[in-house]
Amino acid sequence: MSTRRLAADDLQPDSFAFNPANTEWVKTQIAKFPEGRQASAVIPLLWRAQEQEGWVTRAAIETIAKTLDMPTIRVLEVATFYFMFQLSPTGEHAHVQVCGTTPCMLCGAESLVAVCERVIGPMHTVSADGTLSWEEVECLGACANAPMAQIDSWVKGGFHSDYYEDMDEAGFEAILEAFRKGEYPKPGSQKGRFASEPLGEQTALTADHVEQHNAAVSAALSEGAA
Repeated sequence: MSTRRLAADDLQPDSFAFNPANTEWVKTQIAKFPEGRQASAVIPLLWRAQEQEGWVTRAAIETIAKTLDMPTIRVLEVATFYFMFQLSPTGEHAHVQVCGTTPCMLCGAESLVAVCERVIGPMHTVSADGTLSWEEVECLGACANAPMAQIDSWVKGGFHSDYYEDMDEAGFEAILEAFRKGEYPKPGSQKGRFASEPLGEQTALTADHVEQHNAAVSAALSEGAA
């Protein structure tokens, strides 16, 4: 596992506070746990702070520690352990996590990395226009639909975290350009597969009624959240 540290001091904001809606949400999360066990809510609170700000700041860690009556170092340990938490600024519209593990690599992940370097810039930096950022990560569990990327986005009035699968270089670049413009491209397989069915003509479960999208993609398109 690579070393993970907080962003440099000059990038850190002076303070953090949950917005009013999230403040109420935090109260409901803490209430789920018995008295004295409020530290169990640390991961949900870190995730909500990231949804609100785009990344996990030092000030957010300190605020969450105070809210949960935890030593700050304990919250820092959680934030730096899990790759789901971004410790440096991300793009205003989207942050891209390209899977670089063996199945994706064999299916063309290196070309996706090349697109990110060309379109966005070096890993863990924000694009010149401030809209996009990216990183290479380990297995995201969608090996059958390689190559793929998880894209966290702040477009269309909310936070989304979606899988984009079965991608090629040109299609991936088009997806990034859509996010750059503030659009929300359809997640899921980019080859039209339902979930992780084999490519080609369907040979089993050929019922007359077949859903157009799997549940995650349907939810993303209709409700704005996978």
